[in-house]
Amino acid sequence: MLRTTPFDKKHYPATNQTHYCWQKYNEYVLCLKKSSGDEDHCKTAKQLALSICPDEWVQTWQEQREKGIFLGVQENAVAAEAKVTHH
Repeated sequence: MLRTTPFDKKHYPATNQTHYCWQKYNEYVLCLKKSSGDEDHCKTAKQLALSICPDEWVQTWQEQREKGIFLGVQENAVAAEAKVTHH
């Protein structure tokens, strides 16, 4: 059974769900980080993110994570070091 992100009218009353999408995607990446990349363990977090985020954004963020330039949660130290390039 596919679960989707529950509607949160208190924090996200408008139709623009951009912030909620970003938050859910980063929760998914954080889950991967905490579980050493275990996709099965993070299946629910991934489904919640995919249910609210546009496919194009998810694809872009995945590519950025692979290149180590994703501005959200960093999965490893190498990616975090690549992000810090200036002061």
